[in-house]
Amino acid sequence: MSLSQKPDSILSFCEQKTVLPERLKETVARLRREGKTIATLNGSFDLMHAGHLHMIYEASKQGDVLLVALNSDASIKKYKSPKRPIITLEYRLRMMAALSFVTYVTWFEETDPRALLEKIKPDVHVNGAEYGENCIEAEVVKSNGGRVHIVQLVPGLSTTQILAKIKCD
Repeated sequence: MSLSQKPDSILSFCEQKTVLPERLKETVARLRREGKTIATLNGSFDLMHAGHLHMIYEASKQGDVLLVALNSDASIKKYKSPKRPIITLEYRLRMMAALSFVTYVTWFEETDPRALLEKIKPDVHVNGAEYGENCIEAEVVKSNGGRVHIVQLVPGLSTTQILAKIKCD
């Protein structure tokens, strides 16, 4: 079932926080006119867990607005595994939108977010410690006047570790 086939309350809630990729520049321009600082975070988030929640919450504290960009299903298949994503984009968007500390959610088709970040030009881009200050996003973010904020990971809480544990049980 698609988003448009869901009850009005769920559809309305998701639509309020979901920015279609083709409307992203318009949304960012409005936020800039309003004087908002924009923090971004991107990833697949294809099996949401407490480590993700920690990262997302920390990202939300870095700006007035948190815009989370999810990899599309096709891009996850390309860069992670043909067996992924575990949860499809439609539902990942809903879960992300359900978080009170996420202002907006969008998605991108590429395997890395640099083109997307070039459009957004975030004030702060948040990344996990596994990628560090020299993450692939850093050059684009810094060249547009932004900064990279690194969040320490919660030990034992990664999708890969959780999947390995599930396979053992």
